[in-house]
Amino acid sequence: MIEKRPFTGLGRFQNEWLNAHYHFSFSNWYDPKRMGWGALRVWNDDEIAPRQGFPPHGHSDMEIITYVRNGAITHQDSLGNKGRTEAGDVQVMSAGAGVQHAEFNLEPETTTLFQIWIEPSGRGGAPSWGAQPFPKGDRANAFAVLASGMPGDEGALPIRADARILGATLQAGRELTYSAAPGRHLYLVAAAGELDVGGVELGPRDGAAILDEPNLVIRAHKDCELVLVDCA
Repeated sequence: MIEKRPFTGLGRFQNEWLNAHYHFSFSNWYDPKRMGWGALRVWNDDEIAPRQGFPPHGHSDMEIITYVRNGAITHQDSLGNKGRTEAGDVQVMSAGAGVQHAEFNLEPETTTLFQIWIEPSGRGGAPSWGAQPFPKGDRANAFAVLASGMPGDEGALPIRADARILGATLQAGRELTYSAAPGRHLYLVAAAGELDVGGVELGPRDGAAILDEPNLVIRAHKDCELVLVDCA
């Protein structure tokens, strides 16, 4: 089963500094049919204006993955962590029993990013934060595991969930196959480009909810950047 989630049909929020599109119910946008996909709870497509951002606020019991597409985001939290994550790189915050954090675009340009929330395998625990570069050249025409709580995914940022987040850049005319175990929930978003996912056409920033596709074939019509979540 592959259900296309067109970018034009996503939830929407906009103010003077944030232009957000929601793949799943979030904040004041509610769709009872889009409350999550397996353990995946949130996928927000955010555009943050220069010198603006999210002031300090709290989270608990959630794995929050930020995939920066353009610009950079600067993180600061109540644990004393501070860091700048730029385009192509990834940061992960395990909220655990509770943490306060702020996320600001301190750049002179608009920052665009995906904010992905995954429910953890268990509640509580010490919160943590980490970031890591993932050069796009290293994932040309191949998946790289960006963050994972699954065995064997060495080199990825750790999360406390039965899930992995993967990224790839796919040249026009090339294809990838992703093999998933039975019953796994996959969610794929084209950050850029046009592609065919198991016979379903996706354009830039479209999403696809995928279930029971053990050998998912992805073909690029134009050069693509894509992000895929595989979760219980």
